Amino acid sequence: RRGFTTQDGEILAERYGYFVIEESINMETITAKTILQKNKTSDWFGNDYNMNLYRGCCHGCIYCDSRSECYRVDNFDTVRAKENALVILRDELRRKIRKGVIGTGAMSDPYNPFEKTELLTRHALELISAYEFGITVITKSPLITRDIDVYSEIAGHSPVLCKMTVTSADDALCRLIEPNAPAPSERFNALAKMSESGLFTGITLMPVLPFIEDSEDNIVRIVRTAHECGVRCIYPFFGVTLRANQREYFLDKLAEAFPDSGLRERYIRRFGSSYECVSPDAKRLRSIFTSECDRFGILYNMKSIISAYKRGYGDLQLSFF
Repeated sequence: RRGFTTQDGEILAERYGYFVIEESINMETITAKTILQKNKTSDWFGNDYNMNLYRGCCHGCIYCDSRSECYRVDNFDTVRAKENALVILRDELRRKIRKGVIGTGAMSDPYNPFEKTELLTRHALELISAYEFGITVITKSPLITRDIDVYSEIAGHSPVLCKMTVTSADDALCRLIEPNAPAPSERFNALAKMSESGLFTGITLMPVLPFIEDSEDNIVRIVRTAHECGVRCIYPFFGVTLRANQREYFLDKLAEAFPDSGLRERYIRRFGSSYECVSPDAKRLRSIFTSECDRFGILYNMKSIISAYKRGYGDLQLSFF
């Protein structure tokens, strides 16, 4: 363990009582030059920056886009921590002229099993709070509830949006397509706890796998359960994206998970080499989805979601005057 000795460390120590950088001991590491990447636009959930403390994911979801060749992630199923991630993040936050919202969870789940002991995500959140940035997070792990206190602190000065990915309301089905991820029922319980604490919670309903999850019953169950858990927004995509490398992996896993179903061949016949494989029933499902969301007051339009969770925080631009 190595503590901060700079003025920044003193600020953190005063705020939290202590602050240490946990060195990775029980997992592989990779070198990193940067932790924060500036986004070209903030159209995706209002994120100004993107943050990945880990590389790779062990959920084993058969549809994961991060397996795509364009991302060049070797040994994707092995989770590795980025060396000196917190030191790099601290320095980058300190240098940022413009404050904003940091998004995490796009390429790897920030609450993978190693996070329980590594604490990289928790300590990163503490830094984000200390430097008064906002945060949006996406995960499939109920471990996120451990950090309710830090998310609540960030929400005291900056926007916070805590999202869970839920593609099916059926725990048994998800064991086939998301074999190592926590069950949807656990994710809904976590969302309820986050919502009860006053945090703005949401669901990314994507992908909705054609011929597997694109049923009216599945969509309605997700929306109604989300409402019961106090979820404020759901952003859907009624299909799945497939591209180089990921496509072959997905089709092979379909054959393994659903033997004798003919699903692999059905995908090939229906979608060929298309990037966006949209459910044949997408139009009807969207109509049902929006009707249910309107009924419960759940937001589903991206601009409305961004406006709602950022409401009351004003401009995050740092003033020099």
